[in-house]
Amino acid sequence: MNEQRTDSLRWTVAGESSSNATHILSMTWRDGLFAHWPVDPDDLRPHIPGQLTLETRDGQAWVSALPFVLTNVGLRGTPSITRLAFAGLGVRTYVRYRGERGVYFFSIDIGNSRIASAVGRATRLPVSHAQMRVGATEDNHVVFSCERRRRDADVPTRFVAAYRPDGETFTARPNTLEYWLTARRRFYGWTGSGIVRGVIAHDPWPLQPAAATIHKNTMFETNGLPAPTGGPVVHYADELSMTGSVPRRIRT
Repeated sequence: MNEQRTDSLRWTVAGESSSNATHILSMTWRDGLFAHWPVDPDDLRPHIPGQLTLETRDGQAWVSALPFVLTNVGLRGTPSITRLAFAGLGVRTYVRYRGERGVYFFSIDIGNSRIASAVGRATRLPVSHAQMRVGATEDNHVVFSCERRRRDADVPTRFVAAYRPDGETFTARPNTLEYWLTARRRFYGWTGSGIVRGVIAHDPWPLQPAAATIHKNTMFETNGLPAPTGGPVVHYADELSMTGSVPRRIRT
């Protein structure tokens, strides 16, 4: 899908609008997994800034871990030789701000120290550098590992999983859980001095049912979040071009 096509489909999700955001970045998502766990909203709410409203569905809040690979990352219109590629892992939940639906990132890990530092400075999101490995098995599983090394951490920050698509590609329909969990264009993070907000634009996610085994996950514990119980709701998303804005601090 070319960049012009992406622009023409910006903000097609029901109830969303572009808010005149300037999308100066473009990139391609690849080999991603959405892993979602329900949690008690009373346990999660203290971890959300007071300016944001924690969203629930059927009385449950949700926390998610998203391993992914981004390629062709850079300023829109720049040549491919200047573009970057890296693996990443996001930990997030689901919020509203003044009626606008979005996701709130507790952490974003990136597998390149220079890129992590640059992204953290540019976006003011909670970005850290972690050791990342992404590979494939003979039976077409993506093997993804993330380890953030900190000497002062009581618990090692690790996420290790193997996953693959396990069904036909589909587009999530409004009012379904899959749509509620994935069809969001605004994202928020806490900088220590306030909340930042950014927006992205892309076609609807090309979701597939997934077969996933999560071998290790301490991402919630090291973020101080309640530990989910039970297995996650999982979906695979193969490739999607998108554009995005640089996050800016919101005035409350």
